[in-house]
Amino acid sequence: MLSFIGLSAGAVLLLGILQTGLIKPYYRNSKIKTIQVLADQVIDDLLGEDGSDTSHIEDAFASTVDNNACVVLYNSEGRRIYRADQLGEGCVFNDGVSVSSASDYHSFASLKAFVEDNGGEYSADVTNQETSQNMLVYGKKLKENLGTYYLFMNTPLEPVDSLITAFSRQYISLMLIIIAVAGVFSIWLSGKIVRPITNMQKEAVRLSKADYDVQFDGGSFTETKDLAGALNNAASQLGQIEEMRRSLMANLSHDIRTPLTNIRAYAEMIRDISGNDPDRREKHLNVIIRETEYMNRLITDMSELSQMQTGSYVLKRTNVDLTQVIHDVLVIDSALISTRSLKVVTDLPESLVIYADEVKITEVIQNYITNAVKHSPDNGTIVIRGFVEADEETVRVEVKDEGEGIAKEDQKLIWDRYQKASRSFSRNTQSTGLGLSIVKAILDAHGAEYGVISDVGKGSTFWFSFKETHTA
Repeated sequence: MLSFIGLSAGAVLLLGILQTGLIKPYYRNSKIKTIQVLADQVIDDLLGEDGSDTSHIEDAFASTVDNNACVVLYNSEGRRIYRADQLGEGCVFNDGVSVSSASDYHSFASLKAFVEDNGGEYSADVTNQETSQNMLVYGKKLKENLGTYYLFMNTPLEPVDSLITAFSRQYISLMLIIIAVAGVFSIWLSGKIVRPITNMQKEAVRLSKADYDVQFDGGSFTETKDLAGALNNAASQLGQIEEMRRSLMANLSHDIRTPLTNIRAYAEMIRDISGNDPDRREKHLNVIIRETEYMNRLITDMSELSQMQTGSYVLKRTNVDLTQVIHDVLVIDSALISTRSLKVVTDLPESLVIYADEVKITEVIQNYITNAVKHSPDNGTIVIRGFVEADEETVRVEVKDEGEGIAKEDQKLIWDRYQKASRSFSRNTQSTGLGLSIVKAILDAHGAEYGVISDVGKGSTFWFSFKETHTA
């Protein structure tokens, strides 16, 4: 607000200084032009073809009176042939009138010298000592048919000072009015701009204290509205991250606490009960080993996911035959598939090559197939398809199951850590709950597209596609 008022006051002050400084030279130049016009008019009236007509002399005198001037016309011999005086003691050509300048304005010889020395036209500012007025003296050499003449005119410049005084008074009043208006406007404008920023600052303090139920209002200006929108979006994102963090901590605590509890319990059982019984001791030790393997997988998966999401993992891209990779994964999972009496149908070309990290893409396919096996009912069917799309550039792989399906509102959530379609956590020693999160991170790192097509009760189809199929 103060800056705006200061800017307004500075602009008005600068304008006033410029105007005041320019008025005097402007007025003087304007006066010279007026005198030049008057001189031409007087010459025309006095030296025209009908110059002997007394009416023309009267016209010349009237022009002199109207312009508050005194006029003297000499011929080349120095004889004064016309004089008109409206100034009296103010006319510097009159005898007895002294001026501030050392120049002699009473002598024709001096006046003629002024004109001749300045190329036939002369002007000067002098101060009349009798009246203390600022005066303009103008002289001009005239060559007419009848001879050469010298015209001299004198008029006061005093109105300039009064004009400047009047202007200064009006200017001060005008400046006060403008500053007052600028002050009122700046108070209104600063309120419109600063109030939303102040409110947003208060909301930002709440946000810094982990209060995510904040609402930023940007007011009516585009810039502050855009800022408020960005802050609201950031608050929403932070709220979601906080919710995910809490969920992750709860799930991790559950995931780690359970195997630790089992390890402690079975270790105590070996110590107190089965230490001397080889069969029971082996059974209890197998439980401990299984739980430690699960914890090791959990830590490995979390480390891998962190590396992929932070971009610290460097992809080792090569030409990968997806058909071969799928067959290899099915061989590895054959025991689990047989246990569930599942039927696997493959619809694959002889070769389906992409340019990718073979280890990571194998992990994606492993997760897709394992996920299908886990959610398929016993004796169900899993369909695996791989093909090149119509653009002949994109390779697509689909894994379809006959499981319980996923609700539409949950389909974006299943790619988050530990997120299940039911939104509830349940422990499975064969899965750490990070499978689809790792799939997402791997495919994002490759720049691939992926997703799920599913309806509740009708199974799910997980897919991914690569644009860059292979390299030479």
